[in-house]
Amino acid sequence: MQKVLDALKSLNGKPIETLSPEEARKQPTPTDAVKKVLTDMGKSTAPEAGVTVKDMTVQGPGGSFPVHIYTPEGKGPFPVMLYYHGGGFVIADTKVYDASPRALAKMAKAIMVAVDYRQAPEHKFPAAADDAYAAYTWTLQHAKEFNGDPMRVAVGGESAGGNLATVVSLMARDKKAQMPVHQLLVYPVVDNDMNTPSYQRNANAKPLNKPMMAWFFKHYGADPSSPYALPMKATSLKGLPSATIVAAEIDPLLSEGKSYADRLKKDGVKVDYKEYSGVTHEFFGMGAVVPKAKDAEQFAADGLKKAFDAKR
Repeated sequence: MQKVLDALKSLNGKPIETLSPEEARKQPTPTDAVKKVLTDMGKSTAPEAGVTVKDMTVQGPGGSFPVHIYTPEGKGPFPVMLYYHGGGFVIADTKVYDASPRALAKMAKAIMVAVDYRQAPEHKFPAAADDAYAAYTWTLQHAKEFNGDPMRVAVGGESAGGNLATVVSLMARDKKAQMPVHQLLVYPVVDNDMNTPSYQRNANAKPLNKPMMAWFFKHYGADPSSPYALPMKATSLKGLPSATIVAAEIDPLLSEGKSYADRLKKDGVKVDYKEYSGVTHEFFGMGAVVPKAKDAEQFAADGLKKAFDAKR
């Protein structure tokens, strides 16, 4: 983990919270740092084999947007998970997060539908949530066309993407639509309380700190009372799908992830929660260089497999 942080520092990115969204999107990412570590170790930076990727387009409420279908080897029909990338609703895309859906497709033997939802501030809240839900309903309707099983569809994501995954679950419940069979929430953004113990302890952490979160919230322009912006504001979480929640010790979002897990349990939702020590926000997709990331990916895949198997 330290090697990745050192590599990130050496790429001389500017502090995100001091930039415009356009400039922020051009900064080096933790993924670039992982590639640098691999290069320095004389290892290949090529994506892991065993998964094919196909691009498709979804019509959403604000126009069309791309989705990327990650399919593992083998004979389908495969279960499916919608994958929503991180980046605070403002920066990054599926390409930056490619290692995560790739690893999950392989480990969970499932198709990942990775969604490039509209981003703020050009498209403020609820654009990302609306696209996330549109991609979910599209997947239920079209899964058979790409060898997926429409009765076994889960949702998942990292950080802002973890937010979108649980928001889609809330929307499906509220609309009385077909529910996702499971939600994979990797250090999800679920609240805007920036005085939690982990925000205080990790106010200056890398690669995510308190000023960056304030910057993301400002640009997202969400209604702070809406559960579709901040799921912790929901009056009830009853009836949501079972959840796997992954948390990182060196992360401002640690406390809210734990609180959300506890609230889900209190409302009768089955939750598998695991906190990884000595790792930072964004560690999840770093299985190529961070052993605990590999472990977290396996933990996530096991949760998905269990939920998919229960729906066979």
